[in-house]
Amino acid sequence: MPLNQTQKIIKAHLVHGDMAPGAPIALRIDQTLTQDATGTMAYLQFEAMGVDRVRTDLSVSYVDHNTLQMGFRNADDHRFLRTVAARHGIVFSAPGNGICHQLHLENFGRPGATLVGSDSHTPTAGGIGALAMGAGGLSVALSMAGEPYTITMPKVVNVRLEGRLTGWAAAKDVILHLLGLLTVKGGVGRVFEYTGPGVATLSVPERATITNMGAELGATTSIFPSDESTRAFLAAMGREADWQPLAADAGAVYDEEVVIDLSQLEPLVATPHMPDRVVTVASLAGLKVDQVAIGSCTNSSYADLKSVAQVVAGRRVDSTTDCMISPGSKQVLRMLATEGLLEPLLDAGIRMLECTCGPCIGMGGSPVSGGVSVRTFNRNFEGRSGTKDAGVYLASPLTAAMVALHGGFTDPATWGEAPAVPELPADVPSIRHLFVFPPEDGSQVEVQRGPNIVALQTFEGLPDRLDAEVVIRLGDDITTDHIMPAGAEITALRSNVPAISRHVFGRVDADFVKRAEAAANGVIVAGENYGQGSSREHAALAPRHLGIRAVIAKSLARIHRANLVNFGILPLILVDKGDYERLEQGGNVTIPVADIIAGGECAVALADGGSVRVRNDLTVDELEIIRAGGLLNYVRNARTRG
Repeated sequence: MPLNQTQKIIKAHLVHGDMAPGAPIALRIDQTLTQDATGTMAYLQFEAMGVDRVRTDLSVSYVDHNTLQMGFRNADDHRFLRTVAARHGIVFSAPGNGICHQLHLENFGRPGATLVGSDSHTPTAGGIGALAMGAGGLSVALSMAGEPYTITMPKVVNVRLEGRLTGWAAAKDVILHLLGLLTVKGGVGRVFEYTGPGVATLSVPERATITNMGAELGATTSIFPSDESTRAFLAAMGREADWQPLAADAGAVYDEEVVIDLSQLEPLVATPHMPDRVVTVASLAGLKVDQVAIGSCTNSSYADLKSVAQVVAGRRVDSTTDCMISPGSKQVLRMLATEGLLEPLLDAGIRMLECTCGPCIGMGGSPVSGGVSVRTFNRNFEGRSGTKDAGVYLASPLTAAMVALHGGFTDPATWGEAPAVPELPADVPSIRHLFVFPPEDGSQVEVQRGPNIVALQTFEGLPDRLDAEVVIRLGDDITTDHIMPAGAEITALRSNVPAISRHVFGRVDADFVKRAEAAANGVIVAGENYGQGSSREHAALAPRHLGIRAVIAKSLARIHRANLVNFGILPLILVDKGDYERLEQGGNVTIPVADIIAGGECAVALADGGSVRVRNDLTVDELEIIRAGGLLNYVRNARTRG
């Protein structure tokens, strides 16, 4: 039977399970990555498993998020990450080397490999044909310990690309078009596999932009074939030996199909405050823009930034618009410097920032009060920029550069001829010497911990009957940024769960923490797509610390649902979405936990004597994990029994 590319990789890595959409499967994981905002907790969890050395082919610890070292907290976390990496056989990337996904694409990603990372944009590596998935830190820690990674077998969507991009349309516009078509919920339970003649017209960095932002669809991952373009990219990186051809078999069957004619696309932009609120750039002509930020793991490649340099060469950014650039890696920065491309950027009045995530995750670069910011990033959630009342628009680097020059949106029909997509130079500099590779034997390495690194908390199991209070009721599309805000001050507390828990829903409901602590047990009620956005497990871990035991929602985002299970929070879905109105904040509910069966329904009793029916999509193992008080408890118990 012919297989599509996704099925081929899954079949080659299948530990157990049935490859039927919706069935649980367990995969052997070849590679893992972490970043510093999620990594410290992930490695604390790895240490708790008592495994001396990682059991993957490769694990890399990147520092790219918390690089603003205001006080000791971030610096201490980085020291911990460096020493724990040396002890347990993990490659370490120091702050300033670059953004994890850009670095992994350049240095470590492999076609056909399985990769899980504690960052939701890990699917970037799908641009070179890897099956790359974002996950919570605990799931990544277990993968490092040699445990299989369990997911639901996804549907595979064939995104057939026809034609080629023309004019000012860019790879970013491909994924913005798809988001406008399918919405931020359109990819749940799906892998987007790109095929068709249009694929050959896209370079690896362009493909990586598309797979990176596929995370905003809620997708399990996105993937391109590994072809001659992939081979050329890896050869330029000095890694041609990592290349293998990989594509769908002729006659492969897909669950769904979307056709995109690249030649029909025009410059697009996502408007505040969701990545799927997509309109044409032309429709916004006349809108003044206060700030332009270019970079992020979506659009910080050499090709992206060379295009910007070509657009602004000999010109000046509008004097009323602040413009900044964050290169994706020191390799990118070196190529720009070698070719004399930094000068046109600097001469245009653009600010050059460090090779980090930076403004994308609220680490500096906040726009003015009530300002309009155009960013080449992947998310524009309310308040994520650090300025709650700012309006953030998402666009390609080409569009962002033109906006910066004009000080606002203008019609692309007036922009003239677009620059060609840059190719990599003949001699690409390597920065591989900047990675710290672990010693063969790390047993004598002392792991160093600062005072902000707090030991893991052990959670009790779920009782047979849960009497609880609805502590908060929320609407649709609540993101992990709503639950656990980003930004320099809060993100520095990621290794200190008691401290960071004081900020749960802090930008949504200032009294949430007080109510959660007052309730013996808490329940969160939410609308559609609860928990969309980043992989940050703290959006589940911190609420659990505050006593949240269940979430009742109309629907749940994939990674957050998995994180709820990992920390022993029961995820329940309303059978009748109209019952949402009956679950009032402050109301008491009783959940008959002992009666819950995997994949079944039950009645949640209300204080007024009525009830609402809920269902779950849990596997037998997931239900047992929740009953045990979380995945770490479950694994410990299993090893004790074994």
